[in-house]
Amino acid sequence: MQLFRSLAYPNFRLHVIGQAISLLGTWMQRIAISWLVYQLTGSVFWLGFVSFISLLPSLVLSPFIGAFVDRHKKYRLVFITQIGLMIQAGLLALLVYLKLESVLYLSILGFIQGVINAFDVLGRQSLLVSLVDDRKDLPNAIALNSSIFNAARMVGPAIGGVLLSTYGELACFTLNFISFIPVIICLMLMKVQEKVIIIPNESAFEGLKHGFEYLKRSPHIMSLIVILTFSSLLVIPYTSLLPAVARELFAGDERTFSWFESAAGLGAMIGAINMARLKSGENLRYRVLFSALAMGISLALLAYAQYLPAALFFTMGVSFAMMMQNSSINTYIQTHAMPAYRARAMSYYVMAFQGIFPIGSLLTGAIAEIVGIKNTLYIMGACGVLISVGFYIYLRIHIQRRLFKANFR
Repeated sequence: MQLFRSLAYPNFRLHVIGQAISLLGTWMQRIAISWLVYQLTGSVFWLGFVSFISLLPSLVLSPFIGAFVDRHKKYRLVFITQIGLMIQAGLLALLVYLKLESVLYLSILGFIQGVINAFDVLGRQSLLVSLVDDRKDLPNAIALNSSIFNAARMVGPAIGGVLLSTYGELACFTLNFISFIPVIICLMLMKVQEKVIIIPNESAFEGLKHGFEYLKRSPHIMSLIVILTFSSLLVIPYTSLLPAVARELFAGDERTFSWFESAAGLGAMIGAINMARLKSGENLRYRVLFSALAMGISLALLAYAQYLPAALFFTMGVSFAMMMQNSSINTYIQTHAMPAYRARAMSYYVMAFQGIFPIGSLLTGAIAEIVGIKNTLYIMGACGVLISVGFYIYLRIHIQRRLFKANFR
């Protein structure tokens, strides 16, 4: 089938198998940490803080790491980061086993995970090009990679919710530790041939500077990163409120929270499958525009929802639109950026997505403490609509400028 055409490549197939198993454990761990923090503190602010501290390295380090990744073998980097993430998961399980869990220790381990992830995400994103032999199949591979992530996001929290309510957090953390074994085995079975790109030696600051200069020369990429930055700050952090939405708005427990996470995963997976059906030549920037609008409207409807099934449906709608937006931006950058600058361009994508997100989570948690969960969701929905309107105005101005220049040549 055309939908799964990138699975014809053995390296990408191994990548899919390893990631599918490991991501289930990752989402089990994520839901367990969120619920554990909320149980320990009862505060949406601390929920946002733990998310902030775990993703802070993506904001601070990603632009510098981009130059590092451009100069080094991506396969070796990913192999090392997977071992590091496995050790971090083991330490988290040990912490809970010894009954030493606290917000401080969870924040420290979250920060360590964030540092490793900052290298892993950029290395993995840049490695995808080497896992698919035909460049035409790269958008399909990116979309399928997102599908795996979101299928795990749908199934992982559902399994995690059952394990959490039956056996507690330790079971979730231990299974995540074990889930890294298949990833490492699959990486060892790969036969990756990376194209060597000769880049002059440069300091981390010079790499940051050259990457930014490249984006300035590429406004079509820069504009998408700006949109993602505002979305990550003002809209996407709705996910950090889901434990409070489940508990306070619908009087639920950890299983209710897992339903929200699974609904979000289902919506995102449908969005990723829709992206996998993408035909070459489609205007990805207009997909970003309509997705941003749909995300804002769905968030406002989630805030308005009175019944749990409706809230789950609108949560699915938010995540569907979010996946369409983020995957479109990812695909556009991967397919339009120059090879010598791809990792650096992707580093700004990661910074805008994962780096700005924790600041948004912290901001969202603080606002929710003041105005309440429902009003915060309304505010975030309005921000999503305004972002789409702003991007529409930019695109119209950009098109008019191009037409003006074409007429006077």
